[in-house]
Amino acid sequence: MRKFNIPFLFVLFFTVFSVNAGVVIGASRMIYDGNKKEKSISVENPDAYPYLMQSWVEDASGKMIKDNAPFIVTPPLFRLDSKQKNLLRIVKATNALPQDKETLFWLNIKSIPSKPDTDNNTLQIAVRSRLKLIYRPDALIGEIPEQYADKLVWKKQGTVLTVTNPSNYYINFMTVELNKSKVSEGGFVAPGSSTTFTLPANLSSGDLSWKIINDYGGIGAIHHANI
Repeated sequence: MRKFNIPFLFVLFFTVFSVNAGVVIGASRMIYDGNKKEKSISVENPDAYPYLMQSWVEDASGKMIKDNAPFIVTPPLFRLDSKQKNLLRIVKATNALPQDKETLFWLNIKSIPSKPDTDNNTLQIAVRSRLKLIYRPDALIGEIPEQYADKLVWKKQGTVLTVTNPSNYYINFMTVELNKSKVSEGGFVAPGSSTTFTLPANLSSGDLSWKIINDYGGIGAIHHANI
């Protein structure tokens, strides 16, 4: 009989170990349109043993939302058998969300492997995937964040590069480069807010370029600015 070791993130037996593919999640991010009652994401188990799946939503700072959670994930806890696929439904539980700009949450999906029925030494790892869950109110549906990529305001002061986002959308970066030197991989700037990047001390002003990640996880065109 297989057992789930729920309290442990991993169990390690030295000498010989095996690591398997793990649960496959159907998207790298989720955009929740304000006119929808729910949003779904698939989880699939390609392995030969089951997983215990646990899911929950955190706020933008990564803290658990204990009271009046704006979103409910169902089912929050279930068994995903070998070669099986299931859907997680994210349901909006409140209308008290900003209607003039996007709001960021984090969808957490943790897969806990069962204990193999074998005497072989194994490495068991519980993997937590963390996906951006962005609520997009009705008033903003129909446009895309990349429309505003060229409206970002960049400013360099010494070794600090600041980007200000005047739009109502989250702008997610794939890369940021200055004079073809990589400044950052990833990162984002919230609506009406600023984000800073630290530059190498010897990196001078010049051509700044950046790429945006779109709603589907794809990479957009290169954008440029002189700073």
